[in-house]
Amino acid sequence: MNIEDLETFVEVADAGGISSAALRMGVSKSIVSRRLARIEAELGIQLLARSTRGAALTEAGATFRDHAARACAEVDAAKDAILPEGELRGRLRVSAPVSFGPKHFAPVLAEFARQHPRLHIQTSYSDRFVDLIGEGFDCAIRVGFLQDSNLVARCVGPLYGKFVASPDYVKAHGSPETPEELIAHQALMQGTEAWQLVDGDKVITVRPQGRFKADSGVALAVAAAAGLGVAALPDYLTAEYIAAGTLVPVMTRHPPPPAGIYVIRPPGPHPARKVRVLTELLLECYDR
Repeated sequence: MNIEDLETFVEVADAGGISSAALRMGVSKSIVSRRLARIEAELGIQLLARSTRGAALTEAGATFRDHAARACAEVDAAKDAILPEGELRGRLRVSAPVSFGPKHFAPVLAEFARQHPRLHIQTSYSDRFVDLIGEGFDCAIRVGFLQDSNLVARCVGPLYGKFVASPDYVKAHGSPETPEELIAHQALMQGTEAWQLVDGDKVITVRPQGRFKADSGVALAVAAAAGLGVAALPDYLTAEYIAAGTLVPVMTRHPPPPAGIYVIRPPGPHPARKVRVLTELLLECYDR
């Protein structure tokens, strides 16, 4: 049985449809369909019930999927074992935030691709939190403070930030100096998140309020520079604004605590070798 056909079947089963699997794998839907047809013809049984909504596993397909996934994993492990030391192969799907990734992560990933010419890399830049398992990602880069989850996280470097506002906003509304004053100001946020502040030797939490929200740090920086309120943003987003004088730091006696840059992967005792090697490279670049 062709291992490529097995891998394709597992991708379709996990993605819930031929179109999604084709997108994950970077091949056409017709190629995916042909591979599925071959494996079902060889087995003489239907593995997937196809519809306009996607493809659902039949009872036989659900049983076969687990065995096929284990077989694919064993083949991958065998290939890794005989490759020259340090060489990686196969496909790596990574998600990274668009506000951080293109400028700060893309150069590292380009160097990673240069070092491993047999590795195929697919990167998705988005500020939303992707479903690593459901969407078929090997790992993701996340920045800031992590929420509890069943995913495995490795911090690869620190991340520093500031509270900022425009000079015009400060002139009109004043500069908050204490946590109590901060709550009274218009906050620019991604959603309903809490803000953390350093207060001497402890960290306190406040819940700000505001009428402007965006799921992009870049958009929040633009809004802050336009005078809409106070934002808590990482230095990589505000440095140019501060240098240009369009944003100024506020709450300097109570800054946000240092956050982190993380590699997130699906649960399991051991990361895939390609994820581990990428993590090591990121540690070299960011952990300073």
